Amino acid sequence: MPQVAKLNISGKELGNMELNEAIFAEKINEHVVHQVVNAQLAARRSGTASTKTRGKVRGGGRKPWRQKGTGRARHGSIRSPLWVGGGITFGPSPRNYDKKLTKKMRKLAVRSVLTDKVNNEELLILDSLKLDQPSTKSITSMLKDLGLKDKKVLIILPEKNENIYLSARNIQGVKTLLVNSLNAYDLLDNEMVIVLEDAVNKIEEVLAQ
Repeated sequence: MPQVAKLNISGKELGNMELNEAIFAEKINEHVVHQVVNAQLAARRSGTASTKTRGKVRGGGRKPWRQKGTGRARHGSIRSPLWVGGGITFGPSPRNYDKKLTKKMRKLAVRSVLTDKVNNEELLILDSLKLDQPSTKSITSMLKDLGLKDKKVLIILPEKNENIYLSARNIQGVKTLLVNSLNAYDLLDNEMVIVLEDAVNKIEEVLAQ
């Protein structure tokens, strides 16, 4: 079973914690991770680019001039794509960039990235983190004691904690995430992952096949 160092907020090592090998020692599937991350990034696109075809442009109901006898080319509407102010041919229209992924793929991707973090010693367990009130100074001090002051850090919480969230959100490069919102992109986007001890069992429950 994989083992990860368990620390307190002062950076003192309290021993090693054994992790479920079905979650933290998964066979890494880079292809699935790539698909899932691409899907997450695609879902962030707004897809609001919009143009009007000749049928949507205002005006142009009357024929500009008679069909024959003027010496000019025949036209049926001033809203033709050939005219300035006319419609756009094959222009973009609002669309949804979401890609369909199964829950099994998403869970496999998260397990793969967690395994990679454990293998590269980029994941540590924190015995507890309690704040009586929001205190950015406390989180900054903790990161300094853990040797993570200048790194991008993801803190995984077992449940919503307003004090921790408010304390960490003002620190550049630090992000908090609930176990239920765990995803491959955020894990990859941060150099170090801090998991609260209470969150470990929840992660194993959420990512169970």
